[in-house]
Amino acid sequence: MNILVIGNEQNFIALQRKGGLAAHTVEWTDSLKGAEALQNRDLVIDLEFDAHPDNATVYAQYPAIPVLAGVVKTSLQSVKKKYNCTLIGCNWLPGFIDMPVTEVSWLEEAQKTILTAIMQQLCWEYELVQDAVGMVTPRVICMIINEAYMTAESNTASREDIDVAMKLGTNYPMGPFEWSKKIGIKQVYEVLTAVHTATGNERYAISELLEKEARNS
Repeated sequence: MNILVIGNEQNFIALQRKGGLAAHTVEWTDSLKGAEALQNRDLVIDLEFDAHPDNATVYAQYPAIPVLAGVVKTSLQSVKKKYNCTLIGCNWLPGFIDMPVTEVSWLEEAQKTILTAIMQQLCWEYELVQDAVGMVTPRVICMIINEAYMTAESNTASREDIDVAMKLGTNYPMGPFEWSKKIGIKQVYEVLTAVHTATGNERYAISELLEKEARNS
């Protein structure tokens, strides 16, 4: 396949660690320069879509080219309503890109055949989740991080103790503060903000300490 990857260098390196790209022709760019960049492409992997949703105006011009877009802070339904563009959503947040199983969402059942073919050619595994702001894993992890910040905010325990307790008590590979560093505190803040706005659920109301650190990052 002739693949265009859009994203910063760090995220592109993470995608390379995931494997599967070596057998294909891959061009990497840090931003979508224009419609001409999509000519003769078989696939676009947009790691930065959440930050640049207006890329959808270009993708709408090439509806036959599948786009694996980082859609965590919005939903595919919202994108389609605003830009009349149908994408395949992926969890491309930092810290998740090189995971062995990619969390994906779609709006149309017809996309299943397309995605299955793409994933087979890339030798990637995927897990289908419902189209929703925050998807599943990012929403859960960011909520746990937020709760950990609330605990630290109340001086109940140190960050180190919270990380250790979480790993021992739940057998998670990382504690919440370790996760926040891997994802990036600003990314965590933006995911929580998007989910809280979309759901109105106070479970996602952001810790003052987390918000402060995100704004200062």
